[in-house]
Amino acid sequence: MAKKSKDARIQVIMECTEHKTSGMPGTSRYITTKNKKNTPERLELKKYNPILKKMTVHREIK
Repeated sequence: MAKKSKDARIQVIMECTEHKTSGMPGTSRYITTKNKKNTPERLELKKYNPILKKMTVHREIK
């Protein structure tokens, strides 16, 4: 089966919002996919930040 040329699923990068304000070196980023037809706005998920050692809000970046 051939893949469709206009796929609705795209790969996005999630970055921690609290890490920038903490002043600690490094970044916490995750790569995930989303359906751009169902969720056209930026994605926000709670993910684990290993540097801060807690669950934080990660927002989609461009």
